Amino acid sequence: MAFVARNGNRMEPKDSTNNEAFKGFTNNACPFYPCHPGVEHEFNCLFCYCPLSAYECPGAYSVIVDRNGMKRKDCSACTLPHNGYRRSWNFIQKWLEKPKIWDGREQDPNRVKEVPTD
Repeated sequence: MAFVARNGNRMEPKDSTNNEAFKGFTNNACPFYPCHPGVEHEFNCLFCYCPLSAYECPGAYSVIVDRNGMKRKDCSACTLPHNGYRRSWNFIQKWLEKPKIWDGREQDPNRVKEVPTD
């Protein structure tokens, strides 16, 4: 079933449209662009603030302790949510299907490889 926007354009549900513009964009005017070196595909700014920051994920991160003693992830070395529109969209969607709260441990590539299963 299609919806009609105010401008008259037909809006298809994401599963039935070939238009993938919703999967990303690049903000070349951002004063921090590019914020993550090493991105090989279109730089996706859609996930500027990664929705996985509070969850387990395979991205490169280190653990910092804030002034209140709270452990936080420093994801500044991670390019996964920025590396290509389709690629980063699919990565985020896959990991949000079954999110697991991050337990405060350092990143271990042997511990987090795949999306958690029940």
